[in-house]
Amino acid sequence: MKKAAGFVLFRRLCGQIEYLLLKASYGDFHWSSPKGHVDPGEDDFTTALRETKEEAGYEEKDLIIHRDTPLTLNYQVKGKPKIVIYWLAELRDPNQEPILSEEHTALKWLTKEAAKECVGFKDNQDMIDKFHEMILAKDKK
Repeated sequence: MKKAAGFVLFRRLCGQIEYLLLKASYGDFHWSSPKGHVDPGEDDFTTALRETKEEAGYEEKDLIIHRDTPLTLNYQVKGKPKIVIYWLAELRDPNQEPILSEEHTALKWLTKEAAKECVGFKDNQDMIDKFHEMILAKDKK
């Protein structure tokens, strides 16, 4: 079973909540949040931090991470099961632009509906919805 971990990154700009999506430079050139495979001996959260630094250039100090509410996606890749654990993380400085690695060719900051359209997969869309609800619920407190 392949396991990966990452962050669904968002920022607040001009009263809007926007999500970061990266375009893969391989395979079907899909769009997704920063994530990657869990290395042997590494815990999921450490993987998420490492991959986000590698793929988007953000370090833990750049983010407000909601550690208590991870969401897990289970899906098939080429017929093999894969688990991806995502945490929600807000960019402290909404103007700090990501630094892409060679694994990605483009990036977009998108509103919730545009992000859902961009990722395409139903479970990924549901995850964006759930995280969006969490953000709004926290904002009400």
